[in-house]
Amino acid sequence: MLALFPLQLVVYPGERLPLHIFEQRYQQLIADCEEEGIAFGVPTFIDKKLEYGTEVTLQKVEKRYPNGASDVVCIGTRVFRIKSFYPQLPDKLYAGGEVEYLEDNENGIEELQEELLKNIAILYIELTIEKPPIFDIPFVSYQVAHKVGLALHQEYHLLKLRSEIERLNYLIGHLKVTIPVVREMNRAKEVIKMNGHFRNFDPLDFDDFKL
Repeated sequence: MLALFPLQLVVYPGERLPLHIFEQRYQQLIADCEEEGIAFGVPTFIDKKLEYGTEVTLQKVEKRYPNGASDVVCIGTRVFRIKSFYPQLPDKLYAGGEVEYLEDNENGIEELQEELLKNIAILYIELTIEKPPIFDIPFVSYQVAHKVGLALHQEYHLLKLRSEIERLNYLIGHLKVTIPVVREMNRAKEVIKMNGHFRNFDPLDFDDFKL
């Protein structure tokens, strides 16, 4: 049985997750993590459903507040699928459930990693981001998943993919669609800025012009 902390976000294995804990039920959960060393799951609440999520472990409590709230840092470990869900575990305030941990093919291809990083660099240039994050090869797709502008449902889809090659290809495909859209938006902004200004056009010579 795994304690569960449903959220409207996607957590990936290896990801650092800072949380502000203020509800009494989750104050109890964090206390149990500290005292008993338990892990808990963060299933993604999406489309009014709970199905997939990531197990996390408490790394440290950054700050404690007089009212019992706290700021904590957790680390994602492994992906699971919920088999049964209980809104409240026996003698606890928080939810839990039976889960199935999913096997994963973690082998990636360096050429795909290079292509993904190249496309991320292009995206950040188009977005004029001055200090883009730097990634060294080899890396895993989860490290960059939150850095490429995925919507929540896309992040969730990536979480459900059980092959690193699938995940790399999915992110590359996303960027190949996104980059032209960003370029077109930049072009539209330039056109809007030029509206009403004097512009210098090259004269047409009509050599190849026909009716």
